[in-house]
Amino acid sequence: MSDVTIYHNPACGTSRNTLALIRNSGIEPQVIEYLSTPPGRAKLVELIAVMGVPVRDVLRRNGTPYDELRLDDPEWTDDQLIDFMVEHPILMNRPIVVTSVATRLCRPAQEVLGILPLAASGRPDKS
Repeated sequence: MSDVTIYHNPACGTSRNTLALIRNSGIEPQVIEYLSTPPGRAKLVELIAVMGVPVRDVLRRNGTPYDELRLDDPEWTDDQLIDFMVEHPILMNRPIVVTSVATRLCRPAQEVLGILPLAASGRPDKS
């Protein structure tokens, strides 16, 4: 099993670029296409907690039911927002990358370079 996991959407350019940066560093990550294999509620809560970001930072607005569900309403609690993401995985922003160094929402894609473990050469490849 890989030391790097990416919650990936192959239709997303940023997600594809992040995956390419990981692979170019000499690492073959575990790729989870989160739209077809979404994380469960407990895993999503864990990812958000480890990232140390507000739940709203993980919500995606464009191309999702965000506006239809009126998720910009400040009345929604974090637990309710997480429930919406579990019900509608497209609401999760991507890509989320998990490494032994950190877990991060990698937007822009270059964010991944700061959390990659040492590549086979013994140093991270940031080219």
